Amino acid sequence: VPHIVDGLKPVQRRVLHAMYVNDDGTLTKAAKVVGQVMAYHPHGDQSIFGALVTLGQKNLLIDTQGNWGNIITGDPNAAGRYIECRLSKFAKEVVFNPKTTSWIRSYDGKLDEPIELPVKFPLLLAQGTEGIAVGLASKILPHNFNELIDASIAILEEKEFEIYPDFPTGGFADCSKYNKGLRGGVVKVRAKLEKIDKNTIAITEVPFGKTTHALCDSILKAKEKGKIKIKKIDDLTSATANILIHLPNDVSPDKTIDALYAFTACEV
Repeated sequence: VPHIVDGLKPVQRRVLHAMYVNDDGTLTKAAKVVGQVMAYHPHGDQSIFGALVTLGQKNLLIDTQGNWGNIITGDPNAAGRYIECRLSKFAKEVVFNPKTTSWIRSYDGKLDEPIELPVKFPLLLAQGTEGIAVGLASKILPHNFNELIDASIAILEEKEFEIYPDFPTGGFADCSKYNKGLRGGVVKVRAKLEKIDKNTIAITEVPFGKTTHALCDSILKAKEKGKIKIKKIDDLTSATANILIHLPNDVSPDKTIDALYAFTACEV
């Protein structure tokens, strides 16, 4: 689970620290970065590479080049020897300050690594996280970058503020039972459905945590169970989600939209 001070899990902290130590401003192969992190992280290269890709997909701390996978379709990333990365300007500005960092020796006693990084921004809330550890688990939803800065200023000015999750995949969210992010809170997320004509519905944004592939599967399952009537689905997703649902002539698109929210992963 992440440390609340910097919002990072141990593997993420070691990835960022290794990238900072070896940073020369140019793009580096992801496979090489993984090798550098192994000096600090006493686990296999797969766990490091997975953490690096997840950080890269959040589009905040790491500039990426090549195929880093797609959070909308769920398509996987290319192998580490093909894709490149470097620390973003934002990361260098906000995440590191060696003078104010507390250090411990790494697992083999050869290097120093940070206990936590002195991050000047609520990274934990910006990135969101899901993790499980010994006897505890955490699920923190992502929030909007600008809203977090406004909220941080409100805290400094001792003013009241409210902040709700905001999802990188778009869609609609109902945060009325969010419970300030405490345990027992519930957030409902919905895909964005648009009626194109009386025979076609388009899905243009997907609910957080679902991919277009998973969405199509759930719609086909609902069709098999007889919950909705559709002719066929076309998944035309590229940079943004675009799923077309074709309806038979005798089916109302408005009723189908209600059924999609009720019986498929269009609402989570």
